[in-house]
Order: sequence, then C-alpha cells, then structure tokens
Amino acid sequence: MAINRPYGGPAELPAAVPLFPLDGALLLPRCQLPLNIFEPRYLAMVDDALKGERVIGIIQPVPALVTTANPALQGVGCLGRITEFAESGDGRYLITLTGITRFRLGGEIAATTPYRQAGLDFSGFEDDFTPNIGAEAVDRSRLLKTLAAYLDANRLEADWESIKDAPNEALVNALAMMSPFGGREKQALLEAVTLADRAEMLIAVTEMALARGGDGDTEAPLQ
Repeated sequence: MAINRPYGGPAELPAAVPLFPLDGALLLPRCQLPLNIFEPRYLAMVDDALKGERVIGIIQPVPALVTTANPALQGVGCLGRITEFAESGDGRYLITLTGITRFRLGGEIAATTPYRQAGLDFSGFEDDFTPNIGAEAVDRSRLLKTLAAYLDANRLEADWESIKDAPNEALVNALAMMSPFGGREKQALLEAVTLADRAEMLIAVTEMALARGGDGDTEAPLQ
C-alpha cells in the first residue's frame, strides 16, 4: 500500500509515539488495519496524531494482564500511519493504519495525555522499509497447500485467482493479518525475523489448528 509520506528509514520517524494497545491485533509493514475508535482516550489520540506525524504504534498487551487498565505490553509492535479517516456521526472515528515498520518498545513517557506514549527502537527492523526483501525464499507452494487444507477443513472459500496473483510479501502478510489465530500466534507472526520465517510460522500454526480439529483456536504454547 503506497502512502503519501514514504519513509526511507528509522531516522525519518519520531522518537516517541502514541501507543494503542490492542489484544489480538496484527499490523505489518505495507499492510492496512481498519480500526473503529470509540474510547475517549483513543479519540484524543487520533486527534493529536492527525495534528502531528499521523503515526500510531499498535502493540499487544501481555495476555495475562490484558484486563488491567494499563497492562504490561509486548516488547515488539508495529508503527502505522493514518491513511484513511472518517467520522461516523455517532462519536466514533473510522480510521485505517498502513504499516511502516516494526519496533521494539522503549521506555514509556510520563505524558499528560490520556493515552500512553513511549520511545521506540527500530534497530533490527531496517529491512521493513524495503518492499519484498526475502520474498524469493518463501515456500509458496507449501503455504498455499496448507491454506487449501485449512479452507477445506473449515468449508471456507477463497478467491484463488487473487491469491495466485499476489506477490509473496503481500500474500504472506495478508494471510498472517487475516488469520483467525490468537494473540500469542499473532505476536509470533509479528516477530518472525524474515518473510520466509513468517510464512513458516503461519504454516506451523495452521497445521496445529488442523491437528486440533480445523479451527483457528490454537491455545497450545508455541515452541
């Protein structure tokens, strides 16, 4: 997904950003995540983001602490830019974030805003700024075979023409984001070092789901 403000590397990003903790959410570079914003603190966050750099950090809470008001957060998230914005007419914002790069969570900032903010560390994720790095290493045939088995087991249909036409990066990342798996699996997909690693992780968790009866509720710990 092209954006009006392309980023060439970490130096072009703000050192501190607003955080949106969201359980079970996955955003990846150059992918889109639609969000329905209704909590007052996150409405304020969007207002402030639109006035500034238009970026928001999506990050998952630690599962055991997700019910607390300010839960501990996972160590890795993804920075997104607001690329679509609409008001619903009933007090909500409908936005779309387009992923820029993953980040490691730095120290949180003692801000006066109702939402959380933190410093970010982009080291180790420099490849996120360049499309299709490592795409040739993806085992596409095995990925599609596993996807077909999952769809068949769950009696689901897919647009196979679009799937076959999709380049490897778009295919792997779209399947990862649309997958029905839980927060732990989504975090593992996010943290996969390379695109090929993400494809292998996606295959593995899908095969685990198939072994448990076909659905996406994989609760066994990842190895």
